[in-house]
Amino acid sequence: MKRQRKLTLRRGFTLVEILLVLAIMGLLMSMVIPKVMGRQKHANEDATRLSLHGLKQAVRMYALDHSGAVPTTAEGLDVLLEAPGRKDHRWRGPYLEKEPLDAWGEKLIYTVPGKVSADGYDLSSAGEDRVPGTEDDIVLE
Repeated sequence: MKRQRKLTLRRGFTLVEILLVLAIMGLLMSMVIPKVMGRQKHANEDATRLSLHGLKQAVRMYALDHSGAVPTTAEGLDVLLEAPGRKDHRWRGPYLEKEPLDAWGEKLIYTVPGKVSADGYDLSSAGEDRVPGTEDDIVLE
């Protein structure tokens, strides 16, 4: 008679098993997410620094074609993308393929005369908060 006992088939998981899996997943997520988020911030800062260095090279190429003169504040970075409206026989651009942006999609900041750089102009990004003049700004020295 013992052999005739019906074996019950399990369909699904018990509540305890589901809670255990959720607890393990929560523990793993609490260890992984802070590390990933911290890396993203550094990656954005590094990408912005690379954009600033590329922009600096474009300004240097412009200066080579213009006897050492960098674009004025009025001309801004637009003169690196397309020839100015006036006839400029020294312009050999475009010096950039597209408008330079930081990792957060904001325009890079070009300031003449510069206060930080010895090149006579400053290149910077407002950083993650998108507000110039705060502690998270990224300035190329």
